[in-house]
Amino acid sequence: MNRLGLAFLSLLAALAADISNGGQDADWKKLNEEATSLYRQGHYDQALVAAKKALELAEKANGPDHPSVAVSLTSLAMLYQTQSQYAEAEPLYKRSLAIYEKTYGPDHLYVAASLNNLAELRQDQGQYAEAEPLYKRALAIKEKVRGPDHPDVATSLNNLAELYRNQGRYAQAEPLYKRALGIREKALGPDHPSVAGTLNNLALLYYAQGQYTQAEPLYKRSLAIREKALGADHPSLARSLNNLAELYRTQTKYAEAEPLYKRSLAIDEKAYGPNHPDVARDVNNLALLYEAQSLHAQAEPLFKRSVAIWEKALGPDHLELAKGLNNLAGLYQAQSLFTQAEPLYQRSLAIKEKALGPNHPDVATTLENLADLYRKTDRAKEAEPLEKRAAAIRAIKR
Repeated sequence: MNRLGLAFLSLLAALAADISNGGQDADWKKLNEEATSLYRQGHYDQALVAAKKALELAEKANGPDHPSVAVSLTSLAMLYQTQSQYAEAEPLYKRSLAIYEKTYGPDHLYVAASLNNLAELRQDQGQYAEAEPLYKRALAIKEKVRGPDHPDVATSLNNLAELYRNQGRYAQAEPLYKRALGIREKALGPDHPSVAGTLNNLALLYYAQGQYTQAEPLYKRSLAIREKALGADHPSLARSLNNLAELYRTQTKYAEAEPLYKRSLAIDEKAYGPNHPDVARDVNNLALLYEAQSLHAQAEPLFKRSVAIWEKALGPDHLELAKGLNNLAGLYQAQSLFTQAEPLYQRSLAIKEKALGPNHPDVATTLENLADLYRKTDRAKEAEPLEKRAAAIRAIKR
């Protein structure tokens, strides 16, 4: 499950348990648990229904400014964010934050959690400059309340490092990851799953810089910790398998990558069933492996399956679907099947513009892909404005 998914499950459970105190709150807590369970299974529309009912019950029972309302607002916002409905999520996060600040003061851990949620939303939208001060304020609160060596501080360090990594600010990210790793190893022990998560993120940093020999042992250690602590069939293990496989694919070590991708797929299918978004990710990555080897006939049905899963599970406007459409279009373009590729690029672009706005780097990527198709089909006049627009997006300081 992705970064946001893990946050949804852990934060909602913790806050709901803390705030619930019987009576009508027991029904509210039950609805929150139902939303969490449905989310875990990939039934996001049904989870939204449960979360909305929980919010309505909390407001009716406790008034609009009660902490239980803030929990339900957070739950609902996270579900919207998971489905790339950022405009719907933002006011809910802001209202939740305001409730916590009013109830507990500006330096409470619930305030830090809300700041982190809003920062993640900004980061997902590519609004890195807006995300950074929110992450930093959350970190400062945790250091003040928990002390500098608490695992919660490590979580905030990791989040800020992730932001810097996404911006290409690698020199600033690395010491944060290393500090987070040191805190977790000391507080939780060297074989804790949280240590595996930080090792994985530090490996991603090295991978992004092409430092593959530094990334590989970290990925392997992360994988070993998760397998020992969580078992051979845990979905978190699938994430580590995928990351190591990605490293091997990048290095053209295709024979080493394929069994890792397949094992990851088998774990997620067993855990979630054949139509879960995480299964779609596994299928998509295996398709990319085959595409890299020009095994187009093997890649195409996998890309199509991932697109079908994402569209059914997440809806027609989700960013994962946009990614899948872009990948399938790229496969067709590689085979000079331009008439099949073009509408897929166009649909991918429309989804990204709707979800992310017109100036996100992911929008630039699809603009460049579509422009390349136009040039290869002797349509330079159509390609030029797309290229100019993509260049302008790339030039924006974030």
